[in-house]
Amino acid sequence: MSCVSEPVDVVLIGGGVMSATLGSLLQQLEPDWSITILEALPEVAQESSNPWNNAGTGHSALCELNYTPERGGAIDITQAVKVNEQFQVSRQYWSYLVSTGLLPEPTRFINPVPHLSFVWGADNVEYLRKRYEALKDHPLFPGLEFTEDARVIRSWAPLLIPGRKKSQPIAATRIVGGSDVDFGALTANLVDGLVERGATLRTERKVTGLKRLKDGTWRVSGRHVVGGTPFELTARFVFVGAGGAALNLLQRSGIKEIRGYGGFPISGQFLRTDDPAIVARHQGKVYGKASVGAPPMSVPHLDTRVVDGQVSLLFGPYAGFTPKFLKSGSWWDLFGSIRWHNLGTMIAAGVKNLDLVWYLVTELLATARKRHAVLQQFAPTTKQGDWYRITAGQRVQIMKRGADGKAVIQFGTEVVSGGEGTIAGLLGASPGASTAVPIMLDVLASCFPDRIEGWKPALTRMIPSYGTKLSDAPKKAAKELKDTAATLGLAV
Repeated sequence: MSCVSEPVDVVLIGGGVMSATLGSLLQQLEPDWSITILEALPEVAQESSNPWNNAGTGHSALCELNYTPERGGAIDITQAVKVNEQFQVSRQYWSYLVSTGLLPEPTRFINPVPHLSFVWGADNVEYLRKRYEALKDHPLFPGLEFTEDARVIRSWAPLLIPGRKKSQPIAATRIVGGSDVDFGALTANLVDGLVERGATLRTERKVTGLKRLKDGTWRVSGRHVVGGTPFELTARFVFVGAGGAALNLLQRSGIKEIRGYGGFPISGQFLRTDDPAIVARHQGKVYGKASVGAPPMSVPHLDTRVVDGQVSLLFGPYAGFTPKFLKSGSWWDLFGSIRWHNLGTMIAAGVKNLDLVWYLVTELLATARKRHAVLQQFAPTTKQGDWYRITAGQRVQIMKRGADGKAVIQFGTEVVSGGEGTIAGLLGASPGASTAVPIMLDVLASCFPDRIEGWKPALTRMIPSYGTKLSDAPKKAAKELKDTAATLGLAV
């Protein structure tokens, strides 16, 4: 067994965008700290961060209708503004890294792609009009356009109109300043930079145990994937950024903060085409409204994707099921996560969300023809033979007790920390990667409260809006949107 007697300062478990982002921030703030990244697979960014395991949307609530629910006849934009604020923080940090040469040419990981919302039916058209009115003057949503004119919509996204009945009420919004992000390339470049500046990357290392020692450090134990040789190292701080596997590892750590949390895995699938003739007729990420009972992460969308310079189209997601918490995980992951303290929560959450359970069942039973029929609601003239199915990354929905003590399924992401700030992990899914930077800033604030004030000047240099809200400062918002767009090659 290989054992490192001198603790490393930071161990990052999982080679995805979250670990890479936290490592990058810490290396900027504390360049003398030792950082070790442990990844179970042969390469980093092969689970949820892989570009074909997610839709690559720079989630900024420009088009995602689930962030703007209608309540009492009015559109609530609170969540949309929050998500947009978070994405602007990520944009600022990426811009800083590009401008200082710490990230490569931005087209390697981010590209300009308009974000559109598209609906049909009189009620949905009226909803979209209200949403447009609620957002059009907000400083974080500049240039938002609205139309009910089929000719205009066709000029924005030609695939949406041909074959559609002229009598059908339709509407769309568009913001040209949207983006498509290759989180796999972003992660790989961040990790390469970490290693170049002294961090250690250990691939094919599967972590199986976390134990806090008497001196406050953590013993991280596991085995080499090839050969099964055990390993151990000690760390002053541990971050569990292992995607769906984070729940199980945090449970093994024994921290009390993870008690009561459960997880339910949802597998995502997309239809994909690489046909240049079809791809050329669609430039944008077009989001619709979710089906009744569908979780927010299942909002249907037709996306332009740019991966390794190749442009493709994706449509989905279609929900599937496997008990694995990772694509490369174990068939026993779900059952192995059940504890006495979360069993009641998981049962109660399932009973409370029977519409979600029924949605998953119907998705699993759907035929290929039925899946294609959903695509044709967006693009009526598409042919089934031009598209093929791909399996995306695993998402693990959080189940926990809410403030009222009742079981809830929580959508989004959540940081769980413990051990007096010596360990933290990330649970949940979308918007996830798009908001990696603000989420990791929360980790810094909660786990290093004695250092965060001293880090503030450096954080403000890297992220000009740090500690403030752009939505409260329209002039500053306009400047940051313009500056980051110029650096990252995005439209304004």
